Amino acid sequence: MKQDSTRNTSYTVDCEDYVHVVKFNPFDSGDACSLIAYGGNNYVVVGTCRFQEEDAEVEGMQYKTLRTFHHGIRVDAIAWSPETRLDAIPPQIRFCTAASDRKLRLFTSDLQDKNEFKTIDGHTDYINDLVFAPNEGQEMASVSDDHTCRVWDLEGNEKAHFVLRSPGMSVCWHPEEAFKLMVAEKNGTIRFYDLITQQAILSLECEQTPLMSADWCLKNTLKIGAVAGNDWLIWDITRSSYPQDKRPVHVDRARLFRWSRVNENLFATTGYPGKTTTQLQVHHLGHAQPILTGTAAVGSGLTWHRTLPLCAVGGDHKIFFWVTEM
Repeated sequence: MKQDSTRNTSYTVDCEDYVHVVKFNPFDSGDACSLIAYGGNNYVVVGTCRFQEEDAEVEGMQYKTLRTFHHGIRVDAIAWSPETRLDAIPPQIRFCTAASDRKLRLFTSDLQDKNEFKTIDGHTDYINDLVFAPNEGQEMASVSDDHTCRVWDLEGNEKAHFVLRSPGMSVCWHPEEAFKLMVAEKNGTIRFYDLITQQAILSLECEQTPLMSADWCLKNTLKIGAVAGNDWLIWDITRSSYPQDKRPVHVDRARLFRWSRVNENLFATTGYPGKTTTQLQVHHLGHAQPILTGTAAVGSGLTWHRTLPLCAVGGDHKIFFWVTEM
């Protein structure tokens, strides 16, 4: 858990495999430590993190692996369930993965004897993103290259099915808008669906492609961000269906967009996983230039800490962490 100045990362954690995806638990699990999950070529590791930025007794960062789950195939996406609790007796860990075999896998564990997983079939092409219902955690939504967004219950039954006009790249479920789902398509369209009527109720347009990633701001439900082509784009959905703000960021095409969970003006983007390094940029809407630029060896995945202005990216046998200013 050393400070790593060569690539200006704040901290790194060594991993046994290439890290394809990394995800902080966005929900309160009842513990002072933060849960983090990362996926490699055939397993998922769940661990806890504690940073000196939140606890003066920690020197730098403390990381501890809680459990390694055998997955048997490359992990492409991970979503945490709000039902995950470390303060329960026994504790409950629940998360879902998407894999390169077009299946979802729902894992439930008490970190002792109970380790179950359920395979959910239905998508006919690569799954790009998935998310749990943020309040109760009784449903999950996933989007795929098969031009669908599907909503599932925990038994794997399909509860809703939205036909898209191009591959679904991102799906978001906001705790303050529990009956709406945001779906971003590769063709540059972002739609909001009403889960009661199962109808589209609003759409936003990038006017450029390919849209690779979009996110719904936790701190302001009216703000949507995305990356398409080489640019980041920001919408205020009350003002227009076209972006209010956009800027070129990554010369090699932008890959991921994630809002900070603690500040509605702070977000991060990554460039395309390249042959040698991937660029991470942290942006603040009050600043013309990125407030932080970092590089990671062939990085993938991007996730923000639940309560700190700190983000993480996976890479070759490592997770990289960057702390930024608010």
